[in-house]
Amino acid sequence: MFNVNDYIMYGMTGVCKVVDITNEKFINGEKRKYYVLNPIYNNDTTIKVPLDNDKIPMRKVISKGDMTSLINDIPNMEILWIDDEKKRMAQFETMLKSGQCEELIKLIRNIKFSKKYAGANGKKLYKSDKDIMKEAKRLLTEEVAIILNIYPNEANSYILSQIH
Repeated sequence: MFNVNDYIMYGMTGVCKVVDITNEKFINGEKRKYYVLNPIYNNDTTIKVPLDNDKIPMRKVISKGDMTSLINDIPNMEILWIDDEKKRMAQFETMLKSGQCEELIKLIRNIKFSKKYAGANGKKLYKSDKDIMKEAKRLLTEEVAIILNIYPNEANSYILSQIH
C-alpha cells in the first residue's frame, strides 16, 4: 500500500505522486478506496486507481541507493539481441511494460548497442526499436530525475553517459 505524498511508477504513465486516498462511489454504486495520482510530468491529469488494482503495474519509485547500484552495474549487464523482429518486439514490450528499472536499462542498452552495430554496417534501426527505446528512456528518465532531484534532460544525459 502507498501513502499520500509517495512517488510511484504507474504503468506506462510514469512517475506519479499519490495526492490522496479516497472512498468513492462509481458506476455500480459500490464504494471503493482509490489512490488519487498526479503524473509529475503531466500536470493536467489526475488518475484514480482502485487500491486493489492488479491490471496496471504500480510500484514505489526505487531508492537513490538502489538506482546508483543499478547504474553502476550497467557495464556488467549482458547484451542479448533477438534477430527475429516479432520475437524481439514481444520481448521488448514485456520488458517495457514491467516498468522495472533494470529491465528498462537492459532494453535501452540492447537497442543502443544494436544501433551502433547497425550504423557500422551501413544499416538503420527499425522504427519499432527506436519507438520502444524512446518510451523506455522516458520512463527511466522520469524516475531518475525524481530520485536524484534533477531535471529530466539532465537525467537523460546522466543515464546515457553510464550506458556507454
